[in-house]
Amino acid sequence: MTAEPNEPTADLDDTAADLAPDLVPDLVPLTHPRDGVPDVVVDERTLMRAAEAIGAGTGPVGIDAERASGYRYGQRAYLVQIRREGSGTWLIDPIACPDLSPVGEAIGDAEWILHAATQDLPCLAEVGLHPTSLFDTELGGRLAGLPRVGLGAMVEHYLGLQLAKEHSAVDWSVRPLPEPWLRYAALDVEVLVDLRDAVGAELTSQGKAGWAAEEFEHLLKFTGPEARVDPWRRTSGMHKVRGRRGLAIVRELWLWRDAAAQQRDTSPGRVLPDAAISEIAIANQRATKPPRTVGSAEPRLARSVRRHQEAIIEVVARALQLPESDLPVLALPPSGPPPPKAWADRDPVAAARLARARELLGAISDELAVPVENLLTPDLLRRFLWEGPAAPSTTEVAEALAAMGARRWQTTITAPLISLACSENPPT
Repeated sequence: MTAEPNEPTADLDDTAADLAPDLVPDLVPLTHPRDGVPDVVVDERTLMRAAEAIGAGTGPVGIDAERASGYRYGQRAYLVQIRREGSGTWLIDPIACPDLSPVGEAIGDAEWILHAATQDLPCLAEVGLHPTSLFDTELGGRLAGLPRVGLGAMVEHYLGLQLAKEHSAVDWSVRPLPEPWLRYAALDVEVLVDLRDAVGAELTSQGKAGWAAEEFEHLLKFTGPEARVDPWRRTSGMHKVRGRRGLAIVRELWLWRDAAAQQRDTSPGRVLPDAAISEIAIANQRATKPPRTVGSAEPRLARSVRRHQEAIIEVVARALQLPESDLPVLALPPSGPPPPKAWADRDPVAAARLARARELLGAISDELAVPVENLLTPDLLRRFLWEGPAAPSTTEVAEALAAMGARRWQTTITAPLISLACSENPPT
């Protein structure tokens, strides 16, 4: 686990404690795994022993993965943690043991417990681990209405334990892994079974266990975010770049950087930051001949630019020499609804429907204590209201949303409200 979404700042926590000291429970620091820090599995013989032990265990399986985001290319796992009652905790090095399918076979149909499953499922699949049943404690916390759903916050809320998170963003690709990091990694999975039971009980008490089951079933099909068309267009700062020639410089530098990062197995930003790419493009977007030098006034950027000076000049020269037919278009053709701010001018009825639907969904979100984006993703709402029928019934709304991927519990709640928003704003 490498991210703690929706965590408030320490200042806010301190303020809450100052204002209501009697309401802040005494937290028990969780500093050492109950069975000690296990040795890391780094050979096939020990991996088979781990698989045998995990298979002989009982109940659900707590699973986590540590990546090296910001340090290495891609999102592969550099440590996999597994804990099951009766088998203890296992820390496995997927670089030394790249095929963990024996462990997956040993787990069989047992339920996986993960926190923020969408972060870990793709990298676990890469090493041969595929769940047949899962429980996502973070998503369960969202459905239960918790304002803070990071692992540390939820462990505090439900278990009264304080889980250190100071190693969450370290470079997990280093070898050997320091003992404090391994201790942190072991503790992450040690709390998952108890947390799952607490979250599950709360969802049941709120009548949301069925909703969660549908969400978890849907997660089993998650393989990662969809590949973006022209991912280079997301380069930070490129909104300041003008003209197709400037965009060509951004594109060529981005592609060169990506290839170099992949070859060196490092984060692209460590080869050349986005800000440097945009700065170089802006400086050369109106040039008629290749630059003799490139640089930056910012010291951090200047170091990266200076390190790759020759390669950058060559890439910029290539972009400046491209024929007009090979230059990128200024903007990609729209693949979905326009931005909501443009709806009022292009389709006032659709804009009114969207505003009313957001109002109704916001109200039911507050009533059910479920984030509105979990009730229905904003993209599905916009797509339906822009592309859907003029006067849809509740059944038509539900069927259309289901075809776009909404779950049954979501359509049951939201379809009547969206239909109402449409009926209140009929086509002119």
